[in-house]
Amino acid sequence: MPAVPPTPSSPPDVGQAVTHRTSWAEAAAAADAAQPSSPVPAPTRPPASSRPALPDTITSIRDAAAAEAAPAPSAAPAETPAFRRVRPTVADSIAESPMPDFISSPGLFVKEQKPRPVGGIRGALYSMTGGAWNLGPSAKQRQEDELARRISRQLQGSYNTAILSLKGGIGKTSTTVGVGLTLAEYRGDAPCAIDANPDSGDLVERALGEGIYQQSSPRTITDLLENIESIESLTALARYMHHAGRLHLIAGEQDPEVSDSLTAAEYLRIRKLISSYYSVALTDCGTGVTHNAMSGILQSADNLVIAAGYAVSGAKRARSTLQWLASHGYEDLARNAIVVITDKDEVSSRVDKDAIEEHLAGICRELIAVPHDRGVADGDLVTLDVLKSETRRAYKEIAAAIVDGYQ
Repeated sequence: MPAVPPTPSSPPDVGQAVTHRTSWAEAAAAADAAQPSSPVPAPTRPPASSRPALPDTITSIRDAAAAEAAPAPSAAPAETPAFRRVRPTVADSIAESPMPDFISSPGLFVKEQKPRPVGGIRGALYSMTGGAWNLGPSAKQRQEDELARRISRQLQGSYNTAILSLKGGIGKTSTTVGVGLTLAEYRGDAPCAIDANPDSGDLVERALGEGIYQQSSPRTITDLLENIESIESLTALARYMHHAGRLHLIAGEQDPEVSDSLTAAEYLRIRKLISSYYSVALTDCGTGVTHNAMSGILQSADNLVIAAGYAVSGAKRARSTLQWLASHGYEDLARNAIVVITDKDEVSSRVDKDAIEEHLAGICRELIAVPHDRGVADGDLVTLDVLKSETRRAYKEIAAAIVDGYQ
């Protein structure tokens, strides 16, 4: 191996001989200086006979290098801790994470769609663009949808609403038919309307039309009572009922000699039978609150509709009806009553409608006005198709208020 001259710290004197030390000597001196006080065991080597002899200097260099490269003696192992942090596995993470409820929260994977607009500019834009532009329903449509939701609410049990007034000819029967048809349109179960008017009520005629009713089998509430013990199914009950679409009706007695013979006990028997098959029943009570069947009707009623008209006398009669009910043990019915004012005769502008409504609004749960409509005022067939949109909206509000009262 060639000798490497060291770098002199100062230039030598002229004529002085320069002494050259080989790299072997320098390495040996460095190894001697770095050698620890206690000898470090040399690593295992092949037998001397199988390798060539090396100079002692080279052996020292190799031993020193081995000492530096050898790992320091490991300290005594520390005491094992009582626990270890273990990184959770994927299976552990899945098991510990809460399981999403896909049934009650379907929107986790599906974006909620806006309801489809119906009618108006929004509906036309939706149709022309194939649904690409959906501005959602208008405020009016949202209100209509909310009314439909309230009317169609599922009920547990059977409920009865009595519709009465102290004066005839102010929209009581037309309200019963209009609201009954509205309930039949929006509810999943068919409603039933009972004509308990002692004065030859015309509930079925207003729902079917005079001609159709006369052509049909004119069974009445009297026929039903005579055979009530044998009725054990809806099919058997249907023989004594009339149908205006999905609205099922029990006709009142037309014979003047027996029309006022319905007693409270007889009405309660009919009500019990109806409750087995219908969740919503409407009872057209007739005029007044003192006829024979009235105590049974009020006893089984869940809420009331008080019919009134846009006249001073009509408003006073409605208020008197509520006061009579409150003073005769029906305070809850009076407080939760729905007052319906029908503009049947299209009163003149001299009548202060706002004052009449204010006179009644504070003594009932809700007051709803039905506008003048020839489809109601003529006293003939009442069908939703021919009514004005404002009239249909009023009947929806009445129907929704009725179902709201079934708690």
